[in-house]
Amino acid sequence: MIKHDVVIVGAGLAGMRAAIEVSKELDVAVLTKVYPSRSHSGAAQGGIAAALGNSESDSWEEHMYDTIKGGDFLNDQDAVEEYVKAAPSIIYELEHMGCVFSRTADGKIAQRSFGGHSKPRACFSADRTGHAILHALHEQLMKQSKSIKIYNEWNMHSLVTEGNRCNGVVVSNVKTGAIEVMQAKAVIFCTGGYGRIFKITTNAFASTADGVMAAFRAGIPVEDAEFVQFHPSGLYRQGILFSEAARGEGGYLLNGKGDRFMEQYAPSRMELAPRDIVSRAEQSEIDEGRGVDGKDFIHLDLRHLGEARIMERLPQIRQLGIDFTSVDCVTDPLPIQPTAHYSMGGIPTNKFSQVVMDAEGTKMEGFFAAGECACVSVHGGNRLGTNSLLDATVFGRRAGMSALEYAKTVDFAKVNEGPEKTKVLKSFEDIYQRDGTESYNQIRNEMKEVMMEKCGVFRDEEKLKACIETIKSLHLRFKKGKVTDKGKLFNTEIYEILELENMLEMAQVIATCALARKESRGGHFRTDHDKRDDENFLKHTMAHGTIDELELKYKPVVITKHKPTERTY
Repeated sequence: MIKHDVVIVGAGLAGMRAAIEVSKELDVAVLTKVYPSRSHSGAAQGGIAAALGNSESDSWEEHMYDTIKGGDFLNDQDAVEEYVKAAPSIIYELEHMGCVFSRTADGKIAQRSFGGHSKPRACFSADRTGHAILHALHEQLMKQSKSIKIYNEWNMHSLVTEGNRCNGVVVSNVKTGAIEVMQAKAVIFCTGGYGRIFKITTNAFASTADGVMAAFRAGIPVEDAEFVQFHPSGLYRQGILFSEAARGEGGYLLNGKGDRFMEQYAPSRMELAPRDIVSRAEQSEIDEGRGVDGKDFIHLDLRHLGEARIMERLPQIRQLGIDFTSVDCVTDPLPIQPTAHYSMGGIPTNKFSQVVMDAEGTKMEGFFAAGECACVSVHGGNRLGTNSLLDATVFGRRAGMSALEYAKTVDFAKVNEGPEKTKVLKSFEDIYQRDGTESYNQIRNEMKEVMMEKCGVFRDEEKLKACIETIKSLHLRFKKGKVTDKGKLFNTEIYEILELENMLEMAQVIATCALARKESRGGHFRTDHDKRDDENFLKHTMAHGTIDELELKYKPVVITKHKPTERTY
């Protein structure tokens, strides 16, 4: 058995920020499927939000209202308030850690406009902001290497719990195949989202719902799973992110007729409306035959910005366009389409990043979560751009603080590692022993197709019911899959199969919650219930039970300062 005071699963911004906090006093392990510098946080491009007021006057109150309005009033407002108040200090802390932000002419941290924000409050490092923060935090992790041990290329399989207390995790070493129990006084999940469920996505290959499903199997509900954000500017057919920074710097969206169509959908904000509104506008243009050359994409036009500004502010976008589509945005518009991007739902937590088990706020002692895998809920039904990096750092820090304080007050619980290992060994052996004929790759592709087509930007009852039936049938076929590599050493196939099971179950939860929410709010849009319904659905969905017997319960939204109003831009 491996023992650490605190075990953190995930090494993106949230995980590393939590580790830095815990390591001030205790011994901490960071477990990651990839290397920390390869975490999906590095793919974030456009910025991190804070009301610094470096471009024009701003306040945390305005940031709070923009966030709540952007989330279609499903946000828990007590959490949002603390989150936006913490933002400026987080920016200066990152700056002091060595994060290199772009600057104004007088040396202040530069800030640009982003969708849904009424003021320019996106602090940025050209269009590589996540990358810059990730490496600054990684340097701090290396600085604390005496009290932080990083387990690179290890997978987490399940939580070790007894009653309402979490005592560790069951993990395996990808290189050797060895399964181990990691005992801990506290566990923090920072495992990211689940965008790989969809065919077109910005998400890295590691975003496969591992943390959310491990928590679900341990009796933790999934909160607001139906709210999946589609980003308006994914590279056509591939989904690779073209940052919202491109529109923040003044880029245009053009349909196949060359029209700036956002005037019809959000006349006051145009291209800088929230992402859910822009994605639906794009999809509507495509569905109504106004895609470019009649195909399912539209154009992102940056040509009028000029090469100098593009190279200063958007160099990565230009390079991605050249590398993946042979299009240079200096001279030609880029082909884009809506792409699955962010999970507003996840593991329910309170504003101290403690995992809660029910609507009454009962805590799972010793279990914490932060970042995209967690649902605080500061994003409500739709996240504003630049609020995700802030979420990861604010609540990563808070999770570290909460876990540190908790772990200092308890001893290690008794853990019988034999049964815990046996459960995971059995799941491996079940897959190894299957003598089926089904292709896991085919199952994965069919899952992605049906989720994109029937549980995507636009949904309705008929599509969602068909989606659920398809996912259930894929799960049955999954049990008849064929494994080609039965070795133990660096067997990536077995891990991809386990990830596929997580994604199939998460897909069923998403579609089931979407079917039950008979309204349109934020990233969840029902064409058969196309209006927001505060009377019946101003509440968070909580999916309990097992994947075979899902039970949906609800809990109220915390409203403190801002009563729901009509959301227009």
